[in-house]
Amino acid sequence: MGIVRVSISVSLDGYSSGPDVSEQDPMGVGGERLHRWLFPAAGGAADPADAAISADLFARTGAVVVGRRTYDIGVDLWGDTPFPVPTFVVTHREHEPRPMTSATFTFVTDGVASAVAQAVAAAGDKDVLVMGGAEVVRQAIGAGLVDEVTLNLVPVLLHRGARLLDLDSDEHTELVRTGVVATAEATHLTYRVVR
Repeated sequence: MGIVRVSISVSLDGYSSGPDVSEQDPMGVGGERLHRWLFPAAGGAADPADAAISADLFARTGAVVVGRRTYDIGVDLWGDTPFPVPTFVVTHREHEPRPMTSATFTFVTDGVASAVAQAVAAAGDKDVLVMGGAEVVRQAIGAGLVDEVTLNLVPVLLHRGARLLDLDSDEHTELVRTGVVATAEATHLTYRVVR
């Protein structure tokens, strides 16, 4: 059986997107810099270590959980599900499932826990990836649903945007570092969540 994991790019000052996210700037103003390690054609160096991390992420993922805003901004850019697997959209607005070329978007109106549970059932023996946006990631971590967190720490200061780890809780979450891979474009830090 797989695990529930977060893998997300973040600026050195803690932002997972720049300010003013829109269709013209889907990662916010300046936020596309956060994914240069993942898409070398966008100006990044084609580092084999970055490519291996990306390939591992795709190979391990059996289902994805995203927020409604990520879906609304991303669906036309992706032209499909963000990974070729079932994708569960956390939303307050009901919507019929949307079949795509590779898989289907399923809209979940009863919260992130339900979306993660449905994703776990769909993923089989592979992992569930909670990938965006920041609010859905915070909710999943805060609810104790995440087993592993990978922060792809990018050497840039965005100064504004969506801060990833502003968790609204009196509890703390203990982590154990299980991996570090440093490249010119990102430092990939992986942590296991202590239960």
